[in-house]
Amino acid sequence: MDPAHWLTAHRERDVYDLHDNDPHDPGYRRFLSKLTTPLLERLEVGAQGLDFGCGPGPALALMLEQAGMKISLYDPFFHADPSALNHTYDFVTCTEVVEHLHQPAKVFRQLDSLVRPGGWLAVMTCFQTDDRQFANWHYRRDPTHVVFYREATLAWLARVHGWQLEVPAKDVALFRKA
Repeated sequence: MDPAHWLTAHRERDVYDLHDNDPHDPGYRRFLSKLTTPLLERLEVGAQGLDFGCGPGPALALMLEQAGMKISLYDPFFHADPSALNHTYDFVTCTEVVEHLHQPAKVFRQLDSLVRPGGWLAVMTCFQTDDRQFANWHYRRDPTHVVFYREATLAWLARVHGWQLEVPAKDVALFRKA
Protein backbone atom coordinates (compact mmCIF):
# COMPACT_ATOMS: atom_id res chain seq x y z
CA MET A 1 0.00 0.00 0.00
CA ASP A 2 1.20 3.48 -0.73
CA PRO A 3 2.47 4.89 2.60
CA ALA A 4 0.28 7.95 2.07
CA HIS A 5 -2.68 5.67 2.85
CA TRP A 6 -1.28 4.09 6.00
CA LEU A 7 -3.20 4.70 9.19
CA THR A 8 -1.59 6.64 12.00
CA ALA A 9 -0.35 4.45 14.85
CA HIS A 10 -3.23 5.67 17.03
CA ARG A 11 -5.85 4.81 14.40
CA GLU A 12 -4.19 1.45 13.72
CA ARG A 13 -4.38 0.63 17.45
CA ASP A 14 -8.08 1.59 17.42
CA VAL A 15 -8.72 -0.98 14.66
CA TYR A 16 -6.83 -3.68 16.59
CA ASP A 17 -8.89 -2.90 19.70
CA LEU A 18 -11.98 -4.00 17.74
CA HIS A 19 -10.62 -7.55 17.29
CA ASP A 20 -11.97 -10.25 19.56
CA ASN A 21 -9.07 -12.67 19.92
CA ASP A 22 -10.33 -14.55 22.96
CA PRO A 23 -7.69 -17.17 23.87
CA HIS A 24 -10.45 -19.57 24.98
CA ASP A 25 -12.69 -19.23 21.89
CA PRO A 26 -12.77 -22.71 20.26
CA GLY A 27 -13.26 -21.24 16.78
CA TYR A 28 -10.27 -18.93 17.12
CA ARG A 29 -8.14 -21.77 18.50
CA ARG A 30 -9.16 -23.93 15.51
CA PHE A 31 -8.10 -21.12 13.19
CA LEU A 32 -4.70 -20.83 14.92
CA SER A 33 -4.23 -24.61 14.88
CA LYS A 34 -3.48 -24.32 11.13
CA LEU A 35 -0.12 -23.02 12.33
CA THR A 36 0.30 -24.66 15.74
CA THR A 37 -0.33 -28.24 14.61
CA PRO A 38 2.44 -28.42 11.99
CA LEU A 39 4.81 -26.29 14.08
CA LEU A 40 4.43 -28.46 17.18
CA GLU A 41 5.22 -31.53 15.07
CA ARG A 42 8.65 -29.98 14.46
CA LEU A 43 9.46 -28.85 18.03
CA GLU A 44 10.61 -30.61 21.15
CA VAL A 45 8.67 -30.05 24.37
CA GLY A 46 10.22 -27.18 26.29
CA ALA A 47 11.36 -25.28 23.19
CA GLN A 48 11.62 -21.53 23.70
CA GLY A 49 9.58 -19.33 21.42
CA LEU A 50 8.55 -15.76 20.76
CA ASP A 51 5.03 -14.82 19.72
CA PHE A 52 5.91 -11.76 17.62
CA GLY A 53 2.87 -9.53 17.15
CA CYS A 54 0.86 -11.46 19.72
CA GLY A 55 -1.92 -8.88 20.05
CA PRO A 56 -3.99 -8.15 23.14
CA GLY A 57 -5.17 -11.70 23.83
CA PRO A 58 -2.21 -13.93 23.08
CA ALA A 59 -4.20 -17.05 22.24
CA LEU A 60 -1.39 -18.61 20.23
CA ALA A 61 1.01 -18.24 23.16
CA LEU A 62 -1.48 -19.93 25.47
CA MET A 63 -1.92 -22.83 23.04
CA LEU A 64 1.84 -23.28 22.73
CA GLU A 65 2.34 -23.07 26.50
CA GLN A 66 -0.33 -25.71 26.98
CA ALA A 67 1.69 -27.92 24.60
CA GLY A 68 4.77 -27.53 26.83
CA MET A 69 6.57 -24.65 25.12
CA LYS A 70 8.11 -21.62 26.85
CA ILE A 71 6.79 -18.44 25.25
CA SER A 72 7.82 -14.79 25.33
CA LEU A 73 5.56 -12.08 23.96
CA TYR A 74 6.19 -9.04 21.81
CA ASP A 75 3.73 -6.70 20.17
CA PRO A 76 4.41 -3.01 19.45
CA PHE A 77 0.92 -2.05 20.66
CA PHE A 78 0.03 -4.56 23.37
CA HIS A 79 3.27 -6.08 24.70
CA ALA A 80 5.90 -3.49 23.79
CA ASP A 81 8.69 -4.97 25.89
CA PRO A 82 11.84 -4.58 23.77
CA SER A 83 13.77 -6.95 26.05
CA ALA A 84 11.95 -9.84 24.31
CA LEU A 85 13.84 -8.83 21.17
CA ASN A 86 17.24 -9.19 22.87
CA HIS A 87 17.19 -13.00 22.87
CA THR A 88 17.22 -15.81 20.35
CA TYR A 89 14.59 -18.52 20.22
CA ASP A 90 14.00 -22.04 18.97
CA PHE A 91 11.00 -20.65 17.12
CA VAL A 92 9.24 -17.36 16.40
CA THR A 93 5.59 -17.15 15.41
CA CYS A 94 3.87 -14.39 13.43
CA THR A 95 0.19 -15.09 13.00
CA GLU A 96 -1.74 -12.49 11.05
CA VAL A 97 1.18 -10.06 11.47
CA VAL A 98 3.30 -9.79 8.33
CA GLU A 99 0.54 -8.11 6.32
CA HIS A 100 0.79 -5.15 8.74
CA LEU A 101 4.51 -4.49 8.26
CA HIS A 102 5.44 -1.03 7.06
CA GLN A 103 9.06 -2.16 6.58
CA PRO A 104 8.81 -5.88 5.77
CA ALA A 105 12.42 -6.35 4.63
CA LYS A 106 13.74 -4.83 7.85
CA VAL A 107 11.37 -6.87 10.03
CA PHE A 108 12.16 -10.16 8.24
CA ARG A 109 15.88 -9.48 8.87
CA GLN A 110 15.01 -8.87 12.53
CA LEU A 111 12.98 -12.08 12.69
CA ASP A 112 15.90 -13.98 11.19
CA SER A 113 18.17 -12.62 13.93
CA LEU A 114 15.74 -13.84 16.60
CA VAL A 115 15.72 -17.48 15.40
CA ARG A 116 18.52 -19.79 16.48
CA PRO A 117 20.24 -21.93 13.83
CA GLY A 118 18.03 -24.94 13.17
CA GLY A 119 15.03 -23.05 14.52
CA TRP A 120 11.73 -22.11 12.93
CA LEU A 121 9.96 -18.94 11.83
CA ALA A 122 6.24 -19.74 11.56
CA VAL A 123 4.11 -17.28 9.57
CA MET A 124 0.38 -17.27 8.93
CA THR A 125 -1.12 -14.72 6.55
CA CYS A 126 -3.72 -14.97 3.83
CA PHE A 127 -1.77 -15.65 0.63
CA GLN A 128 -2.65 -13.46 -2.34
CA THR A 129 -3.42 -15.90 -5.14
CA ASP A 130 -5.53 -14.24 -7.84
CA ASP A 131 -4.84 -10.82 -9.32
CA ARG A 132 -8.26 -10.79 -11.01
CA GLN A 133 -9.95 -11.02 -7.60
CA PHE A 134 -7.66 -8.56 -5.79
CA ALA A 135 -10.01 -5.57 -6.04
CA ASN A 136 -12.76 -7.51 -4.24
CA TRP A 137 -10.52 -9.51 -1.90
CA HIS A 138 -11.71 -9.13 1.70
CA TYR A 139 -8.18 -9.24 3.08
CA ARG A 140 -7.01 -6.14 1.26
CA ARG A 141 -9.98 -4.15 2.58
CA ASP A 142 -8.59 -4.14 6.13
CA PRO A 143 -6.99 -0.67 6.39
CA THR A 144 -4.18 -2.07 8.58
CA HIS A 145 -3.11 -4.56 5.87
CA VAL A 146 -0.42 -2.79 3.87
CA VAL A 147 1.54 -5.63 2.20
CA PHE A 148 0.50 -8.98 0.77
CA TYR A 149 2.36 -12.19 0.03
CA ARG A 150 2.16 -14.96 -2.49
CA GLU A 151 3.69 -18.35 -1.86
CA ALA A 152 6.32 -17.36 -4.45
CA THR A 153 7.15 -14.24 -2.40
CA LEU A 154 7.71 -16.40 0.66
CA ALA A 155 9.92 -18.75 -1.38
CA TRP A 156 11.95 -15.71 -2.44
CA LEU A 157 12.29 -14.63 1.21
CA ALA A 158 13.48 -18.12 2.07
CA ARG A 159 16.17 -17.98 -0.64
CA VAL A 160 17.33 -14.51 0.43
CA HIS A 161 17.67 -15.56 4.07
CA GLY A 162 18.96 -19.07 3.45
CA TRP A 163 15.87 -20.64 5.00
CA GLN A 164 14.14 -23.84 4.02
CA LEU A 165 10.42 -23.24 3.29
CA GLU A 166 7.54 -25.60 3.98
CA VAL A 167 3.89 -24.73 3.32
CA PRO A 168 2.04 -27.35 5.41
CA ALA A 169 -1.40 -25.72 5.15
CA LYS A 170 -3.19 -22.96 3.28
CA ASP A 171 -1.78 -19.58 4.32
CA VAL A 172 0.92 -21.08 6.57
CA ALA A 173 4.66 -20.87 5.94
CA LEU A 174 7.27 -22.56 8.09
CA PHE A 175 10.83 -21.37 7.52
CA ARG A 176 13.72 -23.43 8.91
CA LYS A 177 16.88 -21.49 9.60
CA ALA A 178 20.09 -23.20 8.49
